[in-house]
Amino acid sequence: MPETVPAKPSVLFVCVHNAGRSQMAAGWLTHLAAGRIEVRSAGSAPADQVNPIAVEAMREVGIDITGEQPKVLTMDAVQSSDAVITMGCGDACPVFPGKRYEDWPLDDPAGQGIEMVRQVRDEIRTRVERLLTELTS
Repeated sequence: MPETVPAKPSVLFVCVHNAGRSQMAAGWLTHLAAGRIEVRSAGSAPADQVNPIAVEAMREVGIDITGEQPKVLTMDAVQSSDAVITMGCGDACPVFPGKRYEDWPLDDPAGQGIEMVRQVRDEIRTRVERLLTELTS
């Protein structure tokens, strides 16, 4: 009998505009997981583009999120994810039984300067590292 390869865990990061926090979190997890986790992000009211200050803050740590585009949150994205991490989207995120849900209360970087966005970026990294350890151990 051939061995079955367990499915990769999948994580969905959700914030309102899918332009700052969730994009930085997806960038961190994609970078740190190195292919071990399927990473998605979405927003309940997606912006037109990723926050340029978030892009700059991530570039400073060697992670390029310039190719990302804010996406609308769908029921399918939630249903097909093992873990759903919300960042200030409130009740906009549908809840399905058997999923892992976490809310990360992070300041919204929208309209903020680079210093504040760096703080949010670094807080996200700490949380993503913990999540990665939990999902892969």
